[in-house]
Amino acid sequence: MIQRVWFALVWGTIKLGLFFYSKKITVLGKQNIPKKGAVLFAVNHPNGLVDPLYVTTTNKRHNHFLVRAASFKKPFIKKILESLYLLPIYRIRDGIQQLANNKEIFEKCHKILNSGETLMIFPEGSHNKKRSIRPLSKGFTRIVFGALEKNKNLEITIIPVGITYQHPSHFPAKVIVNYGQPITTRNIFEANPLAKSINLLKSEVSKQLEKLSVHIPDDQNYEIILRKLTDAQVDFTAVAEVNDMIARNSFPDKKPPKKNYLKPLYFLIILNSIIPYLLWRKISKKIDEIEFIDTFRFALNLFLFSLFYLVKAIILSIYFGNIIGFFYLSISAFMVLIYSSFAPTNAKKHILLDDAS
Repeated sequence: MIQRVWFALVWGTIKLGLFFYSKKITVLGKQNIPKKGAVLFAVNHPNGLVDPLYVTTTNKRHNHFLVRAASFKKPFIKKILESLYLLPIYRIRDGIQQLANNKEIFEKCHKILNSGETLMIFPEGSHNKKRSIRPLSKGFTRIVFGALEKNKNLEITIIPVGITYQHPSHFPAKVIVNYGQPITTRNIFEANPLAKSINLLKSEVSKQLEKLSVHIPDDQNYEIILRKLTDAQVDFTAVAEVNDMIARNSFPDKKPPKKNYLKPLYFLIILNSIIPYLLWRKISKKIDEIEFIDTFRFALNLFLFSLFYLVKAIILSIYFGNIIGFFYLSISAFMVLIYSSFAPTNAKKHILLDDAS
């Protein structure tokens, strides 16, 4: 019970944080999510740890997550992640000897599904900002079919989930979370040999993900198509429309990026947040993987920036009264909300750490 209360508190905080961090969060297909019973969300993975945050805060099911084991290296971080229902999944790059740990993790996943709860998995195996659905690993099929084999009365529904960002690693974020059609797995498992069942399930999930997110085939024409789309400043969160352009090989004319008339407000926010902003500048230079830029920026915005505003508000309250402190805190939050709601998020191929244009 304590863990569920803790999770609910963190869930609500993150949902509020994403509201301030995002220009627009579009959610489609929520009606496809079963209200009860075992569900596995199979999600594409373009943008680090913010991907599961957008998915879990846009559906009402209580989610468990499988994330890469590297996130669990530090004991303190490990305890926090485990308290939020995150489970490590080991890959070859973590060391062949570590792969044996997946057996215990799969057992935990079977118990979760057998209890009628939900599991979130990223079957591409790693994050990558490329606007393509990559080949899926078979790990999620092993979890599903292993659970079905142990419990003959169990049905597991897979919901493919496509996430597409207008401009990954950009603030404010503009994103669509697209829930696909339910895939029941019992019939697939019982009607085919295991190898065929695995291929059928992987194929069905992959086909849906290619429709639920912007998918540019990863071939010799990828860069050409991406350049045409970004030059035309298409709205990548209009997934069906953009995928239709790709299928027809027909693209709009080149268009200049929208001007950011709120740039003065952006600089005012920086001035009001100068200490956490300078800390972010220092941290951002040490981020090796571009897919983690959004993750670190969002975490700093949610905790450090908020704490900085709160401390300043308390100090103002002590010296000038509660009304002044509350007024400062309200204005600080309002400025961020105005900027995130109305600043343009243009489509760009090259990503800059501190680009607010």
